[in-house]
Amino acid sequence: MRRFRLAAFLSLALIGVSAPASASAQDAAPVSLQTSAGKMSLETVAGPFETPWGLAFLPDGRMLVTERPGRLRIVSRSGTISAPVAGVPPVYASGQGGLLDIAVAPDFDTSRLVYFSYAEPREGISGTSVARAKLTENGGGPRLENVEVIFRQQPAAGGSSHYGSRLAFGRDGTLFVTLGDRYSLRPEVQKLSTHIGKIVRINPDGSAPADNPFAKTANARPEIWSFGHRNVQGAAIDPQTGRLWTVEHGARGGDELNHPEAGKNYGWPVITYGRDYSGATIGEGTEKPGMEQPVKYWDPSISPAGLAFYTGSLIPRWKGDLFTGGLSGTRLVRLKLDPSRERVVEEEPLLADLGARIRDVRQGPDGALWLLTDDPGDGRLLRLAPAE
Repeated sequence: MRRFRLAAFLSLALIGVSAPASASAQDAAPVSLQTSAGKMSLETVAGPFETPWGLAFLPDGRMLVTERPGRLRIVSRSGTISAPVAGVPPVYASGQGGLLDIAVAPDFDTSRLVYFSYAEPREGISGTSVARAKLTENGGGPRLENVEVIFRQQPAAGGSSHYGSRLAFGRDGTLFVTLGDRYSLRPEVQKLSTHIGKIVRINPDGSAPADNPFAKTANARPEIWSFGHRNVQGAAIDPQTGRLWTVEHGARGGDELNHPEAGKNYGWPVITYGRDYSGATIGEGTEKPGMEQPVKYWDPSISPAGLAFYTGSLIPRWKGDLFTGGLSGTRLVRLKLDPSRERVVEEEPLLADLGARIRDVRQGPDGALWLLTDDPGDGRLLRLAPAE
């Protein structure tokens, strides 16, 4: 049904896109839509992709796109999709697992380093891992060289759910990594001796910063930044404050927007605004001393994915706002924060008629919003900008 709605919505403007190069997308007429920022234009830049998951911009304006089966692509500014980048390590491509997020090192111009997260196969089971590698393009096609795994979630688990896996570089150069509860390891989330259901903060080489909240706590993992998380699928740094913000999947209801702070407990699975898929109650209710409340929660769920602050001048009405995609919610959501940057004062659903699962959202160097839709056989890279 979602694929049908997407095709219907874009039938005149976006049809006919094919890999590896999406030249037909360049010729298609964009779709116009009315928003709080005025008339906007939505166009397909590239596709199809096979279940795309992560999007990052290189300094020259080209884009890196991950495909969950284990392929990394480079997309030109005109929409041409490269052959798969060589050197990607084996991934556990099953269920929600595979090649996941991608981030460009802050010093990429000199280091050429990219960081990526993935479901790593480990002796019949799997776990979220983060690796870094040098992206080279010196003849013979692009490739990753000197691949180094810098972090492994412990313990690994069976099954193929809840890897978390968003990456966000802080102002100080440390890297935040979101880690899911792996579904089957829910009892481990409240334990500081594991990485299950945690957000971790690491140095670029994978070591734990000395000022992490549990760096000197006995029997705690020194990488932990915050805990009590279920499955964080979006992470971004507020450019005004430098704080980390995240969006997190609840169970049946109870999706959350948070700004996770050092050492704090965000409650899962003891408190939640969601219910089990059977309809049964989870945990002890919605509040408990010592556990944080979300900035916002969604019930019913929208399955938020990807997160970006808008800082550009191309769409001044949205400057400072947060954007997240919706998977089950099949929409883009704009969230306006109050002047204290503590609470949401306005929410605007966008692109609901698209009927597509929006997996990632980023601001491009051109000031537009760039989106990934994650249809397994027809994922697309979309650009949202003011209509001319």
